[in-house]
Formats: sequence, C-alpha cells, structure tokens
Amino acid sequence: MVGSANLDIVIPVERLPRPGETVLGDARQEFWGGKGANQAVAAARAAREGERVRLVCLTGDDPGGAAYRKRLAAEGIGRGGLLRAEGPTGTALIVVDARGGNQIAVSPGANALLTPGRLRGRLQLLDFGRAVLAQLEVPQAIVREAFRRARRRGAITILNPAPAPSSPPKELLSLTDVLVPNEREAACLLGRKSGFRPAALGSAARKLLLLGPRAVVITAGERGALFISGQGEPGEKEDGWARPPAGVRVVDTTGAGDSFCGALALRLAEGAKLADAVRFAVAAASLSVGKAGAQGGLPRRHGVLRALRRVSLGPIRPG
Repeated sequence: MVGSANLDIVIPVERLPRPGETVLGDARQEFWGGKGANQAVAAARAAREGERVRLVCLTGDDPGGAAYRKRLAAEGIGRGGLLRAEGPTGTALIVVDARGGNQIAVSPGANALLTPGRLRGRLQLLDFGRAVLAQLEVPQAIVREAFRRARRRGAITILNPAPAPSSPPKELLSLTDVLVPNEREAACLLGRKSGFRPAALGSAARKLLLLGPRAVVITAGERGALFISGQGEPGEKEDGWARPPAGVRVVDTTGAGDSFCGALALRLAEGAKLADAVRFAVAAASLSVGKAGAQGGLPRRHGVLRALRRVSLGPIRPG
C-alpha cells in the first residue's frame, strides 16, 4: 500500500455544525489515522497468519511521527516503508455527532512530501504485494508510480479516490483495476454536484467504468456496497449489492470506508473473486463502526468471518 498517516484530533458534538456555526462539544480525543495507515492496519488485522502488509508512507520527525511508526510496526506492518521526513506529521481535525456522522479537515504535513523524487533510490519499496491499494491524501505522482510498477509485475491496483478530486485523474484511472469511491466521490468523478438516488447507483458505476477502471465498487454506508466489473467473458463478469448485517450498532463511522478498502484489498490479494472480496469488506466495515476512532474498531479476521455469514448478496435493480 502507499498512502497517508495522520494524527486525528476528534471532538464529539451533539450535531454537526452548519456553515459559519460554532457548536460546543465534549472533551477532545486523539487517535491514530490517515487513510493509508487506516487501510494498512485494516488489512493487517484481517490477514491470515504469515500474510504480510507493507505501507509506504511519510511521517514527520516530531514525537507524534516517531510514536506512529512504532505503532504501525506493532500492528505487523513492515518497517521498511515507514519513512521519516523533516517537519510535522499529517493532522486531521474530525467532528463526530451523536449518530456517528462526521466532518473532516486534513493538514497533510509530511504526506505532501511523498513523491517519486523523494523516494529516488528507494522506489523498489513500491514493488511489493499481489495488490496495491492507494488513496489521494498523498501526491498523485507517487500513486501513478506505484500503479505503473504494480501493472508491470501483474499485481492488482485498487484506488480509493479520497478526498474526491476536482476532476477525474485520467491517467491514474487508466492504471486502476478496481475503483472504490463512496457515493459522493462517485458523483464528483462524474462531474455531478449532487449525489445519486439509490436506484441510480448501478448506472453511475457503469459510467465510472468508462473512465478506465476494470471494476467499480461504490460504498453506500449502511446500505452496503454495489460492485460491477467491466471485463472478462460474460460468465466471468460480476455485479451485485452486498448488504451488511441488520442491527449494526454505530458509535463512529470515521474509519468505516478505510476498513472496507483494506479488507477488500486483502481478499483480492488472496485471490478472491470480486463478489467474495466485497462481501468480506462489507462485513469488516460493519464491525468497524462499533468503536471510536478510525482504527479503534478495525476488526480481526475471526470477527470478520463471523459477520460474513450475515452479509447478503443480491442483484442490482434497474434504475
């Protein structure tokens, strides 16, 4: 994986503020975060014994960065890709309401320095794994480099386009095997200012396939995830909805999308079909919302396998 590592500062509030409004909250909390690190930890926790996860990331030379590198290594993530840069570690400010909804602002810090030029002489760190997962909290140049190298060795490339880009990154999408946006990110990639009706997500996924990826998985919160592949023989193409178990208790949704992406990448690296990987990822995400913090609720494999029994699979209804 290649991506970001942030220190998350979280303020719980009764409701999210409207533009220009100040809302008083409870005591500030601090957590480990950053989409790259969250997804790497999600994959590492859901992995079988002996499977390895590498994250290539940059943290600062501040105390927070040193603590984070130690933390990631303790989670079983190889130290080789945990790099250090002068300056501050990335920071995210997160407001979480009583229902688990959130608003997030990020100061990239060291993440913004993760470029091919910065890794000159160490680009071989990107040559790892049967699947490469990346996001857009680091410069696109390093993601393109990681994906090009992955394609050359036959690895699967998976892009979580978050935060949503202002315009479709055409070259990057052409290097992407599996595109994993949420509903808002899907709308941004298609140039829409508003989201989609639930019945229109299938049509949106098919339009996203035209941008270059070989498969699209749209995450839809409590409704689960829709998936569709655009290549292969008619009998090999896959599409459908994976629905989470009923009665999920929500404490904090901050890390749900990252739990999904990390679990999805892990199962695809293990050789699973797209439908099976999406079901596994939905199970993982449904468990991740039960604790506070982006990494606090990321589940272990045995928990995911139990939840997987209650994840249903159904067709995409026309709309």
